[in-house]
Amino acid sequence: MVTAGEDLTVKRRGRMVALVALLLAAVNLRLAVTSVGPVLDEIREGLGMSSTVAGLLTSVPVVCFAAVGLTAPRLARRFGASRVILVGLVVLAAGLAVRPFAPGTALFLLLSLVALAGIAVVNVLLPSVVKDRFADKVGSTTGLYTVALNVGATTAAAATVPLTGHAFGGDWRIGLACWAVVAVLAVPSWLPLAREPIPPAAEVKTDDLVRVSRHPVAWALAVYFGMQSTSAYVIIGWLPQIYRDAGVSAEQAGLLFALTSFLGVPLGFGLSALAGRVRSQSWIAVGLGVFGLAGYGGLWWDPAAAPWLWATFLGIVNTAFPLVLTLIALRGRTPGTVVRLSAFAQSVGYIMAIPGPFLVGALHDATDGWRAPLTLVLCLIVPQIVAGWFAGRDRQV
Repeated sequence: MVTAGEDLTVKRRGRMVALVALLLAAVNLRLAVTSVGPVLDEIREGLGMSSTVAGLLTSVPVVCFAAVGLTAPRLARRFGASRVILVGLVVLAAGLAVRPFAPGTALFLLLSLVALAGIAVVNVLLPSVVKDRFADKVGSTTGLYTVALNVGATTAAAATVPLTGHAFGGDWRIGLACWAVVAVLAVPSWLPLAREPIPPAAEVKTDDLVRVSRHPVAWALAVYFGMQSTSAYVIIGWLPQIYRDAGVSAEQAGLLFALTSFLGVPLGFGLSALAGRVRSQSWIAVGLGVFGLAGYGGLWWDPAAAPWLWATFLGIVNTAFPLVLTLIALRGRTPGTVVRLSAFAQSVGYIMAIPGPFLVGALHDATDGWRAPLTLVLCLIVPQIVAGWFAGRDRQV
């Protein structure tokens, strides 16, 4: 007979296993993207890629997340969220390992899609894991895994150039491929969770996504997710290049880019924890938008005038991502609802974000400067603020 004390110990051990798996998965959620920006010039030269096609490269993540994310609820219903996440990590590792050695642009983009498909299902399903296993600590747990996400993003952004230049003799291909190791290391942590029976909360009816789409809260989350994604992928895809074109060295541009991710470590955790404790998160969303206006406005004026200040402001607005993940988990009443809400908000949001990075590249090509693209991004901060206000209100789906 199992005593109450033994049962509690088993539950605690299970929660710890789940937390470790959650954090290791989260570390990988931006590696495939943030490792590209610092060596984008080298990639373009090596593959003969134009600025417009490079803009398409920065749009690939949002296209993939939008398309593949919609399949996550169905996959979770059939196989269980943990098993789908496990397979997603394996697919990610394979894509990261092979992508850099593609001989041309088309295959490089295709293999990027493979890696990003793995990320897409993990992106959608992690909030449901939080709701299912840490329902009493949604804010703080979301904060922890967004810290892990930002640690991974920061490390890839800051270390790709030094690794490429010093450890790998200037070979950007090996510098990108080495990040597959991190995904491989995360796989074993999900094996115990993948062996568990599929919980009832993972069951999703085929019409659930349609019913979620009728709720105003879901649309507010989707618009907020889309606008913050546009901002984030402009930063990821173009910020180092904006600084380099302003006369900042490649290494310093990589560090400035890394700062935008690093700030998400303390701020992401603190923001998510705070959001989990208050009834309305509207003013938090508005405040982040104001920092976005300041950061992009500074870049519009002169990137080299106060580069560290602009990067700091952009790092603060980037914490809209952990905020919206927390909002998704808070706005859903059950883990099953969170899966559906996460799939809807992320997929529709990423669809909205698809044109942004591409248009930034196209505008840069057309004007041979950054003021027109940055004006576009500044305009998009306004709907982000409005949607964040409505998404942050104390409502549930």
